[in-house]
Amino acid sequence: MSILLTSAKIVDKKSKHHLKVLNVLINKGKIEYIGSKTPAAKKIVNAKGCMLSPGLCDMQANYADPGFEQKEDLSTGSEAACYGGFTDVALVPNTQPVIQKKNDIKYLVKGNRTSLVQLCAIAAITIDTKGEALTDMLDLAESGAVAFSDGLKPLWNSDILLKSLQYIKKIDGLVIDKPEDKWLSLFGTMHEGENSALLGMKGIPSLAEELAVSRDIEILTYTGGRLHLSNISTEKSVKLIQRAKKKGLNITCDVAAHQLVFDDSYVKEFDANYKVSPPFRNTSDIKALTKGLEDGTIDAIVSSHQPHDQECKQLEFDMADFGIISQQTLLPMLTKVAETIGWELVLEKLTNNPREILRLSNPVIDEGQEANLMLYNPKQKWQYTREANKSKSLNSPLLGQELTGKIIAVFNNGQHVIF
Repeated sequence: MSILLTSAKIVDKKSKHHLKVLNVLINKGKIEYIGSKTPAAKKIVNAKGCMLSPGLCDMQANYADPGFEQKEDLSTGSEAACYGGFTDVALVPNTQPVIQKKNDIKYLVKGNRTSLVQLCAIAAITIDTKGEALTDMLDLAESGAVAFSDGLKPLWNSDILLKSLQYIKKIDGLVIDKPEDKWLSLFGTMHEGENSALLGMKGIPSLAEELAVSRDIEILTYTGGRLHLSNISTEKSVKLIQRAKKKGLNITCDVAAHQLVFDDSYVKEFDANYKVSPPFRNTSDIKALTKGLEDGTIDAIVSSHQPHDQECKQLEFDMADFGIISQQTLLPMLTKVAETIGWELVLEKLTNNPREILRLSNPVIDEGQEANLMLYNPKQKWQYTREANKSKSLNSPLLGQELTGKIIAVFNNGQHVIF
């Protein structure tokens, strides 16, 4: 089927058409024409005021499948991703069983041949993500693992981090760590600060993250290799990583979209949908994270999509599980961030950069190329209702709100969806 997108603003730094407003013809899964002419097509989509970029790539999401399908499964997770503009999603290994064997990876990627959203596996570094014994990472790499991490759990064992960096250095593999000292964050529920004191809540100090960032950098300096720090949240973490990059270390990092939007004051109503890990910090941290995106210290933005059923969230705040769903609402969530640093940079952190870090194929908007695209109207409003929500879970602080910014169409793997 031929589809013509008229007057679309192309946002792709790798393309010669970058920031130009042009017509784009897609036919049989490929970009057939880009220019000012209006070729015939079976379907015409008015893309005036819309941005056309490569499909988004998420470096961190949890679809809870296998093992916790009541929260999410590969099908519903992929649908939520598609509605959010994602065409590539890397899944953390925190399932049951943990993603630590060849067959586990095969299970995650088995539907890629026929799916618009392509899933890839981040395999566990340690057996059952307990932080005690290494998995067979070389074997897992041969089976298609794009990176190695204990996912939602930090690598608390320094010797394990050191050995994992050394172990996969021979294949230039990527180690991903969530920097957190689990002893300093133990029993914490929100950011340690003025608001936690006022609310009488056990806080998670910034030090819990910053100490782990410092340790990880020191170990990377000793071992060499490729290290990615996931979900950083504090001003000092940004500064530490910035210094490490200036020293020439092969280190990258990401920030969750919600960390750029919410601060710890949102917890005052004790709504467990605002309970995330790492916790929402303060406004100075948000400013530092935004600046880190702008100066290149922070390489990528992730959804940190973490679905939970009602039994895990409709509890007292200190008893509820950490995490929110966010893939479907990620771009609207970043509207104010884009007002500060521009959509061009925001999309770079969601398309080119994460694919480069994961060594995935990077699509280009040009004639003759496969159509891996998403079309986004940053000004269109819509209601994020239970019916509009595509995830199995409902743990989003945005649910029930009117959002600004809507995905219009997504193309990938010879398929398309027009909303």
